[in-house]
Amino acid sequence: MTLVLLVGTGGFLGSIARYLLSGWVQRLVQDSWFPYGTMTVNIAGCLVIGTIAGLAESRGILSPNSRAFLLVGVLGGFTTFSSFSYDTVSLFNGGRTFAALLNVAVQVLLGITATLLSYNLVHKIGGAQ
Repeated sequence: MTLVLLVGTGGFLGSIARYLLSGWVQRLVQDSWFPYGTMTVNIAGCLVIGTIAGLAESRGILSPNSRAFLLVGVLGGFTTFSSFSYDTVSLFNGGRTFAALLNVAVQVLLGITATLLSYNLVHKIGGAQ
């Protein structure tokens, strides 16, 4: 139960950080044609998870509780893209190139397809204009 609370607390903080950073960046560029805020959050999350996971694995500096709080909770709440990126890097580093490429292709293609289909279905059923 401790790990669940740590992940939940971290997720709460990460979500707030994502909301604030993404909104700030989007307002800063004052341009709505591209989601700069989301892009910034995703890249920042990837840099942070790479740094923290790399240090944790090479130097053993994080306890399981700290790892759950920071990597799963805070960064998971900040952006799941960082977790996706780390999983993919781990597959590449483990010599599983095909699995890494498959992970990217399947998650990106199926994720976008699922969003597109469900979005259009809701609009069709709901009679949205």
